Amino acid sequence: MRIKRGYKARRRRKKVLKLAKGFRGGRSKLFRTAADSVDKALMYAFRDRKQKKRNFRRLWIARINAAARMSEMSYSVFIHNLKTANVGLDRKILAELAISDPGAFKQIAAQIS
Repeated sequence: MRIKRGYKARRRRKKVLKLAKGFRGGRSKLFRTAADSVDKALMYAFRDRKQKKRNFRRLWIARINAAARMSEMSYSVFIHNLKTANVGLDRKILAELAISDPGAFKQIAAQIS
Protein backbone atom coordinates (compact mmCIF):
# COMPACT_ATOMS: atom_id res chain seq x y z
CA MET A 1 0.00 0.00 0.00
CA ARG A 2 1.28 3.42 -1.00
CA ILE A 3 1.56 6.28 1.53
CA LYS A 4 0.65 9.65 0.06
CA ARG A 5 1.75 11.97 2.94
CA GLY A 6 -0.83 14.50 1.83
CA TYR A 7 -1.87 15.99 5.15
CA LYS A 8 1.57 16.03 6.80
CA ALA A 9 3.35 17.50 3.78
CA ARG A 10 0.65 20.13 3.23
CA ARG A 11 0.78 21.13 6.90
CA ARG A 12 4.58 21.48 6.79
CA ARG A 13 4.49 23.55 3.59
CA LYS A 14 1.72 25.80 4.88
CA LYS A 15 3.75 26.42 8.05
CA VAL A 16 6.78 27.51 6.00
CA LEU A 17 4.73 29.69 3.65
CA LYS A 18 3.03 31.33 6.63
CA LEU A 19 6.44 32.25 8.05
CA ALA A 20 7.42 33.62 4.61
CA LYS A 21 4.45 35.99 4.51
CA GLY A 22 5.61 39.46 3.52
CA PHE A 23 8.70 38.27 1.66
CA ARG A 24 9.00 39.57 -1.90
CA GLY A 25 8.28 37.60 -5.07
CA GLY A 26 8.75 33.85 -5.15
CA ARG A 27 10.21 33.90 -1.67
CA SER A 28 6.67 34.07 -0.32
CA LYS A 29 4.94 31.93 -2.96
CA LEU A 30 7.23 29.05 -3.92
CA PHE A 31 7.91 26.46 -1.25
CA ARG A 32 11.58 25.75 -1.99
CA THR A 33 12.72 29.37 -2.13
CA ALA A 34 10.44 30.23 0.78
CA ALA A 35 11.99 27.45 2.88
CA ASP A 36 15.50 28.75 2.17
CA SER A 37 14.46 32.32 2.97
CA VAL A 38 12.70 31.33 6.17
CA ASP A 39 15.73 29.32 7.34
CA LYS A 40 18.01 32.28 6.70
CA ALA A 41 15.58 34.71 8.32
CA LEU A 42 15.38 32.58 11.45
CA MET A 43 19.19 32.43 11.62
CA TYR A 44 19.40 36.21 11.28
CA ALA A 45 16.73 36.65 13.96
CA PHE A 46 18.64 34.40 16.39
CA ARG A 47 21.93 36.20 15.70
CA ASP A 48 20.43 39.68 15.92
CA ARG A 49 18.70 39.05 19.24
CA LYS A 50 22.24 38.76 20.63
CA GLN A 51 23.57 41.73 18.64
CA LYS A 52 20.73 43.96 19.80
CA LYS A 53 22.08 43.81 23.34
CA ARG A 54 25.59 44.72 22.13
CA ASN A 55 24.33 47.58 19.97
CA PHE A 56 22.31 49.13 22.78
CA ARG A 57 25.27 48.90 25.13
CA ARG A 58 27.44 50.69 22.54
CA LEU A 59 24.81 53.41 22.18
CA TRP A 60 24.56 53.89 25.96
CA ILE A 61 28.33 54.10 26.27
CA ALA A 62 28.53 56.70 23.49
CA ARG A 63 25.84 58.82 25.18
CA ILE A 64 27.45 58.56 28.62
CA ASN A 65 30.83 59.42 27.12
CA ALA A 66 29.43 62.56 25.45
CA ALA A 67 27.73 63.67 28.67
CA ALA A 68 30.79 62.88 30.81
CA ARG A 69 33.03 64.93 28.54
CA MET A 70 30.74 67.93 29.09
CA SER A 71 31.72 67.56 32.75
CA GLU A 72 35.44 67.46 31.79
CA MET A 73 35.72 63.72 32.39
CA SER A 74 36.41 60.79 30.09
CA TYR A 75 34.06 57.80 30.02
CA SER A 76 36.56 55.46 31.66
CA VAL A 77 37.29 57.89 34.51
CA PHE A 78 33.55 58.47 34.98
CA ILE A 79 32.78 54.74 35.24
CA HIS A 80 35.77 54.18 37.54
CA ASN A 81 34.57 56.96 39.86
CA LEU A 82 31.05 55.47 39.85
CA LYS A 83 32.42 52.09 40.92
CA THR A 84 34.57 53.53 43.70
CA ALA A 85 31.67 55.67 44.97
CA ASN A 86 29.38 52.57 44.97
CA VAL A 87 26.75 54.24 42.78
CA GLY A 88 24.40 51.50 41.63
CA LEU A 89 23.22 53.01 38.33
CA ASP A 90 23.69 50.97 35.19
CA ARG A 91 24.61 52.28 31.76
CA LYS A 92 21.03 52.21 30.48
CA ILE A 93 19.82 54.52 33.27
CA LEU A 94 22.88 56.78 33.02
CA ALA A 95 22.36 57.17 29.26
CA GLU A 96 18.68 57.98 29.80
CA LEU A 97 19.65 60.59 32.41
CA ALA A 98 22.23 62.08 30.05
CA ILE A 99 19.53 62.60 27.40
CA SER A 100 16.44 63.49 29.42
CA ASP A 101 17.93 65.25 32.47
CA PRO A 102 21.45 66.60 31.84
CA GLY A 103 21.34 68.57 35.11
CA ALA A 104 20.95 65.41 37.18
CA PHE A 105 23.77 63.77 35.22
CA LYS A 106 26.05 66.74 35.95
CA GLN A 107 25.17 66.49 39.64
CA ILE A 108 26.16 62.82 39.65
CA ALA A 109 29.40 63.65 37.85
CA ALA A 110 30.16 66.44 40.34
CA GLN A 111 29.50 64.16 43.34
CA ILE A 112 31.77 61.34 42.19
CA SER A 113 34.71 63.44 40.95
